[in-house]
Parts: sequence; C-alpha cells; structure tokens
Amino acid sequence: MTYAGRALASRAQSISELRTRLRRKAANREDVEDVLAYLKESGYVDDQRFAGTFADMRRENQGLGKARVMRDLMIRRVSPQVAKTAVEASYNETDEIALIEKFLARKYRGKDLKALLADPKNLNSAYRKLRVAGFGGSNSIKILKRYAASVEDVAEEIEETPEES
Repeated sequence: MTYAGRALASRAQSISELRTRLRRKAANREDVEDVLAYLKESGYVDDQRFAGTFADMRRENQGLGKARVMRDLMIRRVSPQVAKTAVEASYNETDEIALIEKFLARKYRGKDLKALLADPKNLNSAYRKLRVAGFGGSNSIKILKRYAASVEDVAEEIEETPEES
C-alpha cells in the first residue's frame, strides 16, 4: 500500500500501469488486486478521471491533436472505450485548425513560415510534424496551403503512402 501511494504521488497512472508496477514490487501477488480495489474504492485511481485530465493537459499545454492523445492513452494502457470517450469530450469544442496554427507558431517561432515552407524538404517535415502531433491530414494540408504553393505535391505523396490511424 505504501509503495502504491508513493507511485501515485510521483505521477498520475492508469490502473493497468499501477498494477504492473505493484506486481513487480509485491512479495505476494494476491495483495496487488486487494490494494487496487481499495485505491479504486477510495477514489485514488480512476481511469476515466485520469484519461480526461491527461487529454485536457495534452491539448492545453502541448497543443497536440486527437490522434496523438489517443495513441498516448493507449500506450498508458487505458481501455480503448475510456480513452475514446475522454478524447472526444476534451476535443469536443476545440477548433483543430486553430490548434494547428498554434502548433506551427510554437514549433517555428521566430521564422517566416512562407519562406521556410517554400523548400519542399521543410514542407514535408512540417507535414510530418503535424501528423505525428496527431492532427488530421486534410486540416494539416489546408493550413500548409496558406504558406506554400507546392502543398499539392505533398498531398500527392501522402496519397501514395498509407495513412496512420
């Protein structure tokens, strides 16, 4: 119980993550489920609350897109249904176009995006950064078209390669 308390105090964790950590440390594996049951009952661990907070923080602080947050929650071993519900709730009122613009402004601060994205190499790099950050392909291209005329080439390249989900 003490180890679980310290683990939760250091950083928020999903139930599955905490279960894995406790199993590695526990002298008696049967105690792990009892400790988790107590923590759930007491409200110290709750995957829905964890996923909601995680999604809100990723959107507000890091400006990431839905797909990236969903992927990160899956890595943190939150159930797919809980993760999807939390991400949808967090991004319900969010304008992805505005989020992409803020992301580009932050990643390329102090640089003239029109001049920078005129080079196809930099344009492809910017597109990849947007996709890795979890933004949709169509919205990413829509924003990049504002800065570069050769976005159509990037769009054709993308159609040739399968999209990540």
